[in-house]
Amino acid sequence: MGPLEGIRVVEMAGIGPAPFAAMWLADMGADVVRIDRKEAPGDSAFDTLKSYGFLNRGRRSLALDLKKPQAVAAMLKLVAGADALIEGFRPGVMERLGLGPDACLAKNPKLVYGRVTGWGQSGPLAHTAGHDIDYIALTGALHAIGKREQPLPPLNLVGDFGGGAMFLVCGVLAALLEAGRSGRGQVVDAAMTDGAALLMAMQYSFKAAGHWGNERESNLLDGGAPFYGTYACADGKWLAVGPIEPQFHDLLIDRIGLPREEFAERWNPRRWADLRAKLAAVFATKSRDEWCALLAAGDACVAPVLDLDEAPRHPHNVARQTFVEHAGITQPAPAPRFSRSAPEIRSAAPQRGEHNDEVLQAWGFGSEEVAALRAAGAV
Repeated sequence: MGPLEGIRVVEMAGIGPAPFAAMWLADMGADVVRIDRKEAPGDSAFDTLKSYGFLNRGRRSLALDLKKPQAVAAMLKLVAGADALIEGFRPGVMERLGLGPDACLAKNPKLVYGRVTGWGQSGPLAHTAGHDIDYIALTGALHAIGKREQPLPPLNLVGDFGGGAMFLVCGVLAALLEAGRSGRGQVVDAAMTDGAALLMAMQYSFKAAGHWGNERESNLLDGGAPFYGTYACADGKWLAVGPIEPQFHDLLIDRIGLPREEFAERWNPRRWADLRAKLAAVFATKSRDEWCALLAAGDACVAPVLDLDEAPRHPHNVARQTFVEHAGITQPAPAPRFSRSAPEIRSAAPQRGEHNDEVLQAWGFGSEEVAALRAAGAV
């Protein structure tokens, strides 16, 4: 059983960071019930992502028509028995449904009410649309990532999942710990802009100390330093090279057959272009896997850049079961690891309303209440 066994969470169905947070909570053992719309929202891509995606694994689905007062009343009864609720709608949507923090906390004063949005619950942009790329643009993160000529979005890892979902999880868990002491719930306002800005703490601290410039590919960790970047190999595949410390850098230079003295000024940014060219010329002489056979087993801080087919098959990932097969599909395993309370994937993503009766009965609804909800078209 995972470390969150016994924790009950109500999740309002959506896409992106809220489902990712709910997936993680479910992987850790929480009983997560996803509240789906009774009818499809008319977006087939949305429905496919929600039904098939790994982000929706591990929980049960209850489909409600929240335009009906009976469904709202049922939601409030669920909330009364929950430890936490998480939602990712624009500010005000839950309030218009009659399910905002005031209504839910009145039913359950210990409830942790987790909200994740791009811009946050307040501020001049709070009610405007956006996506990950917009949120990280506002924090400086997007400006710092990419080629010198153009910033490039780092997938949607920094805003949606790093700045949004994981800070929502941290906030919910912190609030649950505090509620255990105080007996009082509260609202967690997880904004992707806030989270992405905090993820940039090290870069901002470097800049404050005069060790980080605004030009991309001119800094230690943004591809500027020749000893921290990627290099093309003879077969067109790539190596990730990162020997920052002197002993690791010396080991790399020795193994690839270059004189150490040529890299005596490796911390001088004015030499970086020349040193990068020297390394690029050497790495282009062998295939990626040949270099890995020579370098990856030691402390040269070199690793192959694997594609999404290769990564699950790498011996280290196989040994640690970093990827697992569930329901016939290979996917990332729950993380982190625990010495006693092992997390697990409980089930594949549910279909809309797949667990209606099961959820209602488990959360205290009698057979007559369930029948009344069905008769009203609320479930």
